[in-house]
Amino acid sequence: MPRPRRCRRVSFRPDITYFKPAGVRLSGLNECILTIDELEAIRLKDLLGIDQTEAAKQMNISQPTFHRLLLEARKKIADAVVNGKAIRIEGGYFRMVRRGGRRYGRF
Repeated sequence: MPRPRRCRRVSFRPDITYFKPAGVRLSGLNECILTIDELEAIRLKDLLGIDQTEAAKQMNISQPTFHRLLLEARKKIADAVVNGKAIRIEGGYFRMVRRGGRRYGRF
């Protein structure tokens, strides 16, 4: 029996949740779904430049889990860019927190 998943802490929820290639009809596009927790991993590591160990602490997960999350997110983004797919940002197992660590609630 696998271990129960830890709820990941996320402090950023995007206003824009869909990206698609310009000049391609939406009806003819395949999609990649990027979860909110994967987006948070990308934001912490690639945008803010935070060390993986510190970013994992902020998300309340282990460093190896953070690394796997980051690899999966990067793979999905690369697939979308190289193969001309749309990216939908939704879902995941997380809870929103404020910067001080207080919860907003579960999503």
